[in-house]
Order: sequence, then C-alpha cells, then structure tokens
Amino acid sequence: MGAVDLVTVGEAFEDLVFLDLPRLPRLGEEIKTDRFLRSPGGGAVITAIAASRLGSRCRVVSGLGDGAVAVLRAEGVEVHNLRRPHEAHALTAALSTRRDRSFVTFNGVNDRLEPRFAAAARREKARHLHFAFYPRDCRRWERIVASARRRGISTSWDFGWNEGLVRDPGFPALAAALDYVFLNEVEAPLYARRRSLERAADHWRENARNAIIKLGPRGCRWVSPSVDLSACAPRARVVDTTGAGDAFDGGFLHSLLEGATPIACLKAGNRMGAQSVRGAGGLAGLPRARKKR
Repeated sequence: MGAVDLVTVGEAFEDLVFLDLPRLPRLGEEIKTDRFLRSPGGGAVITAIAASRLGSRCRVVSGLGDGAVAVLRAEGVEVHNLRRPHEAHALTAALSTRRDRSFVTFNGVNDRLEPRFAAAARREKARHLHFAFYPRDCRRWERIVASARRRGISTSWDFGWNEGLVRDPGFPALAAALDYVFLNEVEAPLYARRRSLERAADHWRENARNAIIKLGPRGCRWVSPSVDLSACAPRARVVDTTGAGDAFDGGFLHSLLEGATPIACLKAGNRMGAQSVRGAGGLAGLPRARKKR
C-alpha cells in the first residue's frame, strides 16, 4: 500500500445502539425503543473518518466486518483488514438513556490482533501512525515506535481506560517514546498515578514529549516541556457522547499534519469532538467530507 497522511491502528466494533430508553432494563425485563443505530465504531475507525472528512488521506489497520469495510471505503479511507475469513468481527450493544449507558461487547477477532498490529505497523507507510488499543506488551511497542521515528514517522496513542497499563513496567517508557499521548481527564491521573488532574499534568509535562488532555465540555490542554496551553470547547447540544474523544483525535491530528499551531490543533480537536456529540454514535454528527488533495 502507498503512503498516506495518517494510519490508525486499533480495534474496531460494529456498534448496535439502542437510543432514548426510558431506563435501563431490570433483570428479566424487555424495554423497547423506536430509535436504533447500527454503525462502525472503535477508535481507529472514528479517528480516521474524522481526519478524512477534514481532508487527510487515511488508512485503517484493524479487524473489520464487511459493513465497516464498505463504510470506510465510501468515506475514501483505505483499509488494511487483518480479519481472516473464518474469524468473527467484534460487536458492541449499547443501551442508552438520556443520562446513562450500558454496554455488552463480543470481542471476536480483537483478542487475536496485537501480533498482527505489530507486524503491520512495522511496514506501514505514512506521515503519522496513531494507535488506539490496549497494548499487552509495552516493551515491544516501544521498539516499534522507535523504529517508526527512525523512518521519519511520528506517532501517537490513545490508550483509553485500561487499568492493567498502570501495572505494566514497560508503560512509562512507551508513553515517553511517543510523540503525542492522548488522555482524558480521568485517564491522565490514572496513568500518572496522581490524585489530582493538576498533579497529573505536572507528571505528563515531565514524562511525555507531548500530552493532550481532553476535558470534555471544558475543552482540552496540551502539556509538554515547552508548551502549556488550554482551549475552551464550543457549546454543543449533546445527543450522544460515543466516540467524541476519538473524533477529537482526528481533528487534532489533521491540523497537526497540516502544520497548524498548537492552539489551532487544540481548537480543531475541540470542534470535531463537539460536532460528534450532536448525533448518535461516533460518526453521525461529524461534518461532511472535504475533497481530498
């Protein structure tokens, strides 16, 4: 495959979202709704589509079902599908009320993908590699990130909430090796092993090249040895927050690859995150695609 601007590597899911439930069902109870959404999801997919709609040339490396492949190709996103014909793709059922959500996930092929991710990442041609999954062998990924840097490829990772990383002795070195670490306001203290967000920011300033901390409706913050900037989020009518953090990543990375200033990158991420929450699922609220260069 040829070189692109952005390659995203990570798990994918087919999201089955049941919306506007009056409450979450009790044991043995069935609740019905007339609002339902089926959509491809997962950080690698949503980040790539968000960046692609802004004009970046993107490729997704994941284990994808046929529906997700069709959606990505329709979006102009290249696909490197690691799922083999006999393997089932992952599914997530989301039960959503106005105030709360519950999830059930069948992980399918995702449980087998990390060695395949590693092999693919070593061969990918891109300006930037973005990872969106839980790494179970941080030392191996530190080597892969270092190899990408030697090839002139910058890297980022959105680890999500995975408490096992706190106990992995290789995680600090992996986080320090990345060009950008994406965290939200609860993940930043978790991985820094700090009680407060401010102390966590101090940790990331000293132990990451660049940490981007997403603060939901309060915006975001960029901390590094040379940068400490914050940007407020635009107001948005919230329908569903699913995938908003991944949409933020796509907006930020597109602007970064366009050579934008740090504050412009933060604002671009905020805009995409705010647009994402306007629709159900991670994709419906995103802006229409721009024509590729």
